[in-house]
Amino acid sequence: MLKIKLIFAFVLVTQGVFSQEELFYTNYSWDENPAYTIEEGNDAPIVALKDKILTEFYFQENGLVEYFLEHRILWLNSDEKIEAYNKVYLPYSSNSELKVNKARVIKKDGEIVELDKSKILTAQDEETGKNYKFFAFEGIEKGSFIEYYYVVQRYPRYKGNRLTFQTDYKKKNVEFDLYAPKNLIFDFQSYNDFPEIERDTLSKKKLHWQTKMDNIEPLNDEELSAYNASKKSIVYKLDRNTADNSNDISSYSNVAQNIYSYYYEELNGKTQSLLKKFIKEATNGHDLEEEALIRKLEFFIKANVFITKDGSNNFKELDEVITKKIANETGVLKLYTALFKSLNIKHQIVITSDRQELKFDKKFEANNFLTDFLIYFNKTKSYLSPTDLSSRYGFPPAYLTDNYGLFIKEVKVGDFVSGLGKIKYIHPIKAEKTVDKMIVDIDFEKENISNCNVKLDRSMSGYYAMYFQPYMHLAKEEKRDELIEGFAKRINEDINITHKELRNADPELFGVEPIQFLIDFNTEALVEKAGKKYLFKVGELIGEQMQLYQEKERILPLENEFTRSYYRTINIKIPEGYKVANLDDINIKNSFTKENKEILIFHSYYELKDNLLTITADEHYRENIIETEHYEDYRTVINSAADFNKLVLVFEPI
Repeated sequence: MLKIKLIFAFVLVTQGVFSQEELFYTNYSWDENPAYTIEEGNDAPIVALKDKILTEFYFQENGLVEYFLEHRILWLNSDEKIEAYNKVYLPYSSNSELKVNKARVIKKDGEIVELDKSKILTAQDEETGKNYKFFAFEGIEKGSFIEYYYVVQRYPRYKGNRLTFQTDYKKKNVEFDLYAPKNLIFDFQSYNDFPEIERDTLSKKKLHWQTKMDNIEPLNDEELSAYNASKKSIVYKLDRNTADNSNDISSYSNVAQNIYSYYYEELNGKTQSLLKKFIKEATNGHDLEEEALIRKLEFFIKANVFITKDGSNNFKELDEVITKKIANETGVLKLYTALFKSLNIKHQIVITSDRQELKFDKKFEANNFLTDFLIYFNKTKSYLSPTDLSSRYGFPPAYLTDNYGLFIKEVKVGDFVSGLGKIKYIHPIKAEKTVDKMIVDIDFEKENISNCNVKLDRSMSGYYAMYFQPYMHLAKEEKRDELIEGFAKRINEDINITHKELRNADPELFGVEPIQFLIDFNTEALVEKAGKKYLFKVGELIGEQMQLYQEKERILPLENEFTRSYYRTINIKIPEGYKVANLDDINIKNSFTKENKEILIFHSYYELKDNLLTITADEHYRENIIETEHYEDYRTVINSAADFNKLVLVFEPI
């Protein structure tokens, strides 16, 4: 995902203008004689007795810096948690400096083992080559406390920073403090019932904001939930500088103007010539309608332009990107915008967040919500992800939809051209665009009813097709065969495949035609003989289905990745001389309606003509986010498919 790395600078008044108190951390320490206790009978594996974050913004000779302190006391009461916390990693990087790092173990008998500097280690990540520091705790026993705090001096995160305070264990004495020079006014927003931040009016020489909670209950991850986005947290940002009357410092209007000027730079003749050559190569010189042209350019870029994580400037420069076909995330977005602008394809840059991690707040403007780029096309109202190679036009990364985003469009006033930002909702792709369709024809051998012949026709579009269709041309023949056969073997491994065929495998057909799998097979695994009757496991034809169990009360809203539809038609030729004894078992209908709109439904029913039984089983999920109070409705619908999967038809002699 494309993260914003641009720094939108503004002038800060230097240190000499203001008198500042001594930095907080110079007088901060832990209790030299700790007497930490846990209530008797507590059998939790871990409890936090203290979780304090304190940050201070401070003017130094070279400008504004931030001093960030984190202080924790953890009671560890299981081998698993001792293993998990025998190393605690510190936020160390090349552009930050650890000013303080202290750690100790307090055993059950009160013995204190303070870590010396030899236990604060440095290691290197083999993949990234980056160094990191960590506390290496030793001698931790069940019931011990570990305590540590550190202070890091870093580049100031003043345009929007999120701090999360809730986890899957209980926390006590949770505190947050922010200090700043008197001219820097910060703004705060609390989420998921975390207390509001209050100004300390007694602080005279510097500004001080604070909040605290005596207890934060654990929040457990639940299936199909936006767990990280649901934790108690705050976001803070610098809003005003009273020394130079700068207001709305972190506003999106500034972001929009800076993004526009950065990604829509004036192109010289050489670059324009390179773009024309690139377009000709991508399209083979063909004139295409707008949507076909967008698909063609995206396919060409994602197949031919290598995206590197290297942030070097040469991978951002448009001429270099076009010529060498190597770009970083910034460079590839520049390529897309230059192409679409040169072709007069109306579009807008959109910046949003992953709703699983962080819900975009439409009312509180802060840069930490601006993490991922999309491109929006005005004519088709569709989106494209410039960097996600698994995504294709019309089907952006699904967790970036059903969320708000900042849309940046071009505005002209005379000769002046700039970007105007507006917060709008990124609607999810409709359920009828992501379809799993299955048509199954069943016939039984006259001499051996236990053996049935199956013709399976399964087609997929939208997000389901995106798993396969864009990449099928890259798969070796044996892997393609394995994939095709897998759709039949998901029904039952014990089958004999007699024919298989793949249609619409051309990657450029994604979003145009569904990918289609045609498989003929025979098997005795679906029929059992019971005296004079035969039991046909018809439900297994749709494959194993998800089933939601709920032993505890649901806490979090349910959240799916994308909306979707399933259409299943099963045509069964009933063996001569037999009838189906339990036709009514086919009829299953469960649904959830909101504001007179059918949001969720599973509906299976049948039609019988002579000896041909046609079963229809349709299933639709037209909204991604289901509030907690409607969780049982969702569970009932999705479990209906699991119930159908268990359906067995009874053939009995007439």
